Amino acid sequence: MNNSVSTVTVIFTVYGPPGPYNLAFFIFIFVLYMSILCINLFLVLVICIESSLHRPMYILLVNLAISGVIGSSSVCPTIMKYLLMEKQESSLEGCLTQVFFTSVYGCWVYGILALMAYDRYVSICKPLQYHTIMTPTKVKLLLAVVYLIPCSLSAFQVYMISRIQLCKHTIDKLLCNSRAVVNLSCVKSTFLTVYGLLLATCLIILPFLLVVLSYVHILMVSLKTSKESQKKALRTCTSHLVTFINFSVATFFGVIYHHLNLHLPTAVNIFISMHFFVIPPLLHPIIYGIKTQEIWRSINKIVRRKIIQL
Repeated sequence: MNNSVSTVTVIFTVYGPPGPYNLAFFIFIFVLYMSILCINLFLVLVICIESSLHRPMYILLVNLAISGVIGSSSVCPTIMKYLLMEKQESSLEGCLTQVFFTSVYGCWVYGILALMAYDRYVSICKPLQYHTIMTPTKVKLLLAVVYLIPCSLSAFQVYMISRIQLCKHTIDKLLCNSRAVVNLSCVKSTFLTVYGLLLATCLIILPFLLVVLSYVHILMVSLKTSKESQKKALRTCTSHLVTFINFSVATFFGVIYHHLNLHLPTAVNIFISMHFFVIPPLLHPIIYGIKTQEIWRSINKIVRRKIIQL
């Protein structure tokens, strides 16, 4: 390794000195982060406790919630720490660790959303074969693929980035990301650029297209059914579709932000940086909680059971 972890330090230049504004941002992010933890872990707890929810769609929802917690946890504590520090700097090891988790977070969520779209496709287009196709073993295998492939490919990317020689040590962003670290290198690496594009294509664009393709099939099948069946299909897919659109918008703005060297005010920097890691994990469980009647019924059942026990 050309850069010794103990000697290389990455410095962030956009936070500014501690003051009232930084403290206000700290409180705001802290409240959002605590809300994400509480809402997602509550949803996971409800699904785990209620046996009637031990079905593929809700198992995938648990994994979506856990991925959201991991994604927000990879950035929120770090940003809150830097907002209160005089000097915002990180070791190369810490920076690359953040690169890894922020990368796999986006890949995991898109992979899980693709599996949820596939689950909806089988449920609506092949209802009689649903239990044969979406077996517990198959769901576990698909989830293993969704987790392990991004981890392996992102780990290799991080390893290759760790091998480059750095000539600069300042990042004009709030977070470490692969592009920002590669831009610190002495020599531009064509391999890392191409590998990053292939990684985005395989782990983000491909799942995105699979979701779109699933909904095209669902739409084609629904148009041939009765109005009542169409309404049922819409109710079944609404939560997932809203979640998918919300995450895709957040991803789009995140990609634009990380690929353009814009000199933005601190407040705008914080909002754009945090949007991808905070808004989707906060809204996804709320969207499913509001739109999915079975979750509401399960929550009411658990509450009544606890009241009776008291």
